[in-house]
Amino acid sequence: QVQLVASGGGVVQAGGSLRLSCAASGSIFSIDYMGWYRQAPGFRRELVARISRGGRIDYTDSVKGRFTISRDNAQNTAYLQMNSLEPGDTAVYYCYCNARETLMAPERDYWGQGTQVTVSP
Repeated sequence: QVQLVASGGGVVQAGGSLRLSCAASGSIFSIDYMGWYRQAPGFRRELVARISRGGRIDYTDSVKGRFTISRDNAQNTAYLQMNSLEPGDTAVYYCYCNARETLMAPERDYWGQGTQVTVSP
């Protein structure tokens, strides 16, 4: 089993910054993508950013230029630096990874606990 532990988040004023971390541990053969989704009340969960093991990065349009995702493959840890935060970024952020537990096991998604990010006007 793969476990994800998320940290960071909190309350910040608009224009401020926060950093999220997501560390994977457990029975890991390989991890492809790591990243974050977020879900605000009344909205669907949406992909915020993801990074592949090889460094391919995708961002949702609303965070481009403000958020930066990075990754330490040796530590199986991903980071999301969030700058110029806006009230619209307020949501519960869920880290995830797409991993394989053994060579023959299928890839599947694993999720960490959600962490609240609140941006006040």
